[in-house]
Amino acid sequence: MKSAAGFGKELAFSTPHAINTAANIMNKAVVFGLGCLGILVLAVVGFGLAIVGGYNGLVRSSTGVDASWAQVQTQYQRRADLIPNLVRTVEGAANFEKSTLTDVINARASATKVTIDPSKAPTDPEQLRQYEQAQNALSGTLGRLLAVSENYPELKANNNFRDLQAQIEGTENRIAVARRDFNNTAQGYNAQVRSFPTVIYAGWFGFQPKPYFQSSAGAEAAPSVSFPSFSPSPSPK
Repeated sequence: MKSAAGFGKELAFSTPHAINTAANIMNKAVVFGLGCLGILVLAVVGFGLAIVGGYNGLVRSSTGVDASWAQVQTQYQRRADLIPNLVRTVEGAANFEKSTLTDVINARASATKVTIDPSKAPTDPEQLRQYEQAQNALSGTLGRLLAVSENYPELKANNNFRDLQAQIEGTENRIAVARRDFNNTAQGYNAQVRSFPTVIYAGWFGFQPKPYFQSSAGAEAAPSVSFPSFSPSPSPK
């Protein structure tokens, strides 16, 4: 058996080594822990920067959609503003078909009742569908009125009427362009909202997909309106 002096001597030699070993283990643990914490902090900062960048991108895209929507509204409003002058001009034609004129007046009234905030693109597909339906009805009645006007030489010879025809035709073309641009802008925005990783947090900040105009194949063409020719009527024989 070892004497007490032997145990004391052995303990005296082993204790510094054990202390150094424990200190090394502790240092490695601290370094490992700090490394993990640093990685975690970098990951959090990186994710935060990604969210900030993604959010700013969504804001820009959403603002672009709203601007495109405002253009659509502007062109539809321009058309609505032209109609009263057109109606007054047509009313002056003798025996003009009153039912066709009444249809235009009623369609304009219905179209102006279905309103959407002009500064903010809609997010409700049903709301856009109702708005589009009302505008399409107005386009249809306008087309019929202008087609009927072909039967009235006095209207075709009226400079004011011919000027209104040209303005309405130009407005219909601008409406088609504005609708196409809106659909394209909304499509880009929707792709961004649904893409990873934006899809994770887009809903947190209230960014929702935008509906499209869906009235025709490709969802980019305005309702067609048939405009009568400006050519003079043949002289009676």
